[in-house]
Amino acid sequence: MWVSGGTSKERIGEVLLKKGLITQQQLEEALEYQKKYGGRLGWILASLGYIRRIDLFRTLAEHLGLEFIDDLEKIKSLVDKNFLMRFDPEELARYEVIPARQTQEGVLLLTSYPNSEKFHEFVRRHFEDKPIKEIIITDLDLIKTLETYFKDHFVDRAVHGLFYLSPEYSASQVFSKGQVFFMGLFLYGSLLWIYYDAVSYVITLIAVIQVFYVISILFKLLVSLAGAKSEMQQFITEDEVKNLDEKDLPVYTVLVPVYKEPEVIGILINSLKKMDYPQNKLDVILLLEEDDKETLEAAKAQKPPANWRFIIVPPSLPKTKPKACNYGLFFARGKYLTIYDAEDIPEPDQLKKAVIAFEKGGGQYICFQAALNYFNKDENFLTKMFTLEYSYWFDYLLPGLYNLKLPIPLGGTSNHFDVEKLKEIGAWDPFNTTEDADLGVRAFGKGYKVGVINSTTYEEANARVRNWIRQRSRWIKGYMQTWLVHARNSKKLYKNVGLRGFLAFHLLIGGTPLVFLINPIMWLVFIFWLVTKTKALDIFFPPWLLYLSLFNLLFGNFMGIYLNMIAVFKRRYYNLLPYAFLNPIYWMLHSRASYKALYVLFTKPFYWQKTQHGITKYKPPIVGAV
Repeated sequence: MWVSGGTSKERIGEVLLKKGLITQQQLEEALEYQKKYGGRLGWILASLGYIRRIDLFRTLAEHLGLEFIDDLEKIKSLVDKNFLMRFDPEELARYEVIPARQTQEGVLLLTSYPNSEKFHEFVRRHFEDKPIKEIIITDLDLIKTLETYFKDHFVDRAVHGLFYLSPEYSASQVFSKGQVFFMGLFLYGSLLWIYYDAVSYVITLIAVIQVFYVISILFKLLVSLAGAKSEMQQFITEDEVKNLDEKDLPVYTVLVPVYKEPEVIGILINSLKKMDYPQNKLDVILLLEEDDKETLEAAKAQKPPANWRFIIVPPSLPKTKPKACNYGLFFARGKYLTIYDAEDIPEPDQLKKAVIAFEKGGGQYICFQAALNYFNKDENFLTKMFTLEYSYWFDYLLPGLYNLKLPIPLGGTSNHFDVEKLKEIGAWDPFNTTEDADLGVRAFGKGYKVGVINSTTYEEANARVRNWIRQRSRWIKGYMQTWLVHARNSKKLYKNVGLRGFLAFHLLIGGTPLVFLINPIMWLVFIFWLVTKTKALDIFFPPWLLYLSLFNLLFGNFMGIYLNMIAVFKRRYYNLLPYAFLNPIYWMLHSRASYKALYVLFTKPFYWQKTQHGITKYKPPIVGAV
């Protein structure tokens, strides 16, 4: 009969010390760490960088009296493919175990998490009455072995998982038949109307646009007033963070999707090393593309500890950030999960605040969004305007949506998820280039709440216009995709989010790119009239419509400038106050990006416009000192 081995009487720390793999001081530090945070001593030592991953697993096998194999080809030679293929690969990744083969003697299990409750639970689920033999392999070899046999499954689910679960929410179909029919009908009706009475058509079109402007202005004002209340509220207090029992903190997964970013990857690695969260409970997964050797080498050069794992996402289309995140999600160990970009600098206590927020939420929340802001805000005109925009968006608009119980379009990073709920709704849509905004709307429609927490992640603001246009056109295209997806079935959308959510969705998700597309046309009409003093336009602007247009021109621009002005107060960016008056120039850039987004929506809908990072002349600040 096969057995699982026997534990040595010596403790793992003593074994490592005798082998000369750690010092007495490191052992004492790890024991103090264990006393404060809990967890396994061996993994604490590896997570603190005191011992190599390979040495930990080899010593752990000796300690448990089990065989250890670190040769990938030898590991594969033990696997009976026909037996292995009976199991769900996602379950195997979750339990970190590979059922290699079954013989008359029993079942051979390869695991990177031996003698754990998770391992024993898997055995109870599948082999309760069978003799078991364990062989220990590293967690990285376990992933590589699973990929050998199930790579196609993981890739297919990463790409089409949402489509299989809820095809109506997948942006893989850009336009539905109904939307194509409606656009054709609108175009045909417009041409017919113009043919019979062009003047009334133009008047009606301008009137609809001006009424839409009024509604949009009032909506932004209402949400902003609701968001301003958050200035006097602090959802998570410092005392709550200090009183948190750190032994009870769960494992927290951090996904870091990167591509061609060797110059900035060290920023995040150093930031996460300094996070106020137990390193042994921090599960960091760096997601790289197969053709990105430079970033992989740069990450290795930083020598991150063993709680970091590098996963190469197999090549497939679409080549997008959400697809990479879906792939990494299969191997996530955490109860909660967040995403950081390579240049991100989160505040040290952000993860703790997220944990507290979930506990206070009572199981109703799927996600909490932290604020994003910029460490190079004073670099040039573009970074100043970008900072004003983000300060308003994350400090006023999103809290306002939260206070009014409306759908919240998530930011691309620093959104903290309940992993099980995230998987339940199909995770990210790899075909949507603002997968975060789509996920926020989809989660709200599924009955889950999305909240905000009072914590900030600092990023690098785009300092070059062309780079900014590429990034912003991708975001706006994603908003167009999100609107097209959720507007396919208006009845279902209305039922899922209610009247207020329905209106807010159309005004924010659909209305934002629409305003950017319309703005330059209306400005050109105004400038043409201002320069030429022509009377030819009078026929299209009866008095009531002229006054309404004048109200939008004056009050609408005033509101846009005013909202950007109030954005400086919460963070005391008073030096940016004069730049709020230049907001119309910034809007022109949005319009340029919007027309590019519209073009790309028809020509390359799933193409991910890469944003270049690491081009700022500003050095990133020290974590916690921003």
